[in-house]
Amino acid sequence: MKLAEALLLRSEYQQKLESIGQRIMVNLKVQENDSPQEDPEKLLQEALALNEQLCTLIKQINRRNNAVQLPNGQLLSEALTDRDMLLKKRNLLASIAVRANEKDYRLTHAEIKMCVTIPVGELQKQVDSLSRGFRELDTQIQAVNGTVDL
Repeated sequence: MKLAEALLLRSEYQQKLESIGQRIMVNLKVQENDSPQEDPEKLLQEALALNEQLCTLIKQINRRNNAVQLPNGQLLSEALTDRDMLLKKRNLLASIAVRANEKDYRLTHAEIKMCVTIPVGELQKQVDSLSRGFRELDTQIQAVNGTVDL
């Protein structure tokens, strides 16, 4: 199995666990003398077994991420952390830029006028640079994920 396939399987397991959890909650309580649509105990056993499979898969993925290097020599696990941080920085700066660009409407001249305290143009350049860095790093990560065996 390729690393990319394992990542898709991990996502599938996570979604299925969430779905089973919701089904358990729906069937957890019923009116007296009624029966649930699904047996919550069986659902719980299914969830616990799937959780074990997910745990094993995540450990395998993590071990592989700590052993594989990108073409530039960086460990895949480090690249993933860098990619996540690039995205967080980019999202923070982008949200600040959006807020700074919002128009403040005053009904009368007596109302307080608001001023932007950060140079939005520079902020947008940083957002663009972070976006480009994220895309480039993500492309490298995806290329490795598609070629490396789990």
